[in-house]
Amino acid sequence: MTGDELKAYAGRSLLPSEWMTITQERIDQFADVTDDHQFIHVDQAAARATLLGSTIAHGFLTLSLLTALGPPDWPDLEDTEMVFNYGLDKLRFLQPVKAGSRVRVHTKILAVRQKRPGEFLIKSEKTMEIEGEEKPAFVTQSLVLVVAKN
Repeated sequence: MTGDELKAYAGRSLLPSEWMTITQERIDQFADVTDDHQFIHVDQAAARATLLGSTIAHGFLTLSLLTALGPPDWPDLEDTEMVFNYGLDKLRFLQPVKAGSRVRVHTKILAVRQKRPGEFLIKSEKTMEIEGEEKPAFVTQSLVLVVAKN
């Protein structure tokens, strides 16, 4: 797609991602990588005794899954060379994700702005839904920079 076609995506809601199960194994692996072994993430017996009733995923684990849980109809700029995470705005973790829960991400493109020739900054609202829950895990505004080949 051309840059002008990409700009026309502003205001569009895209298809939700596929569902993903947040396993205890994934939570444990994230704890190992980040050295965050707080009991609410890794000690099932102790976490069960809290108000949570279960271990929960790290907030940053759920956030890190934005790439894996991208929308199937994300617009692809022709001749894309690289895509960079540019930042986040207004991130709020609203509900913990319990081990064994299924999640998916809803995406709405808020704005597309050309920064330089061949570079487009895409701002999108990302909401992680937890299956069977009223509140989402988080809502954020994600910024990605798409760079076309020269």
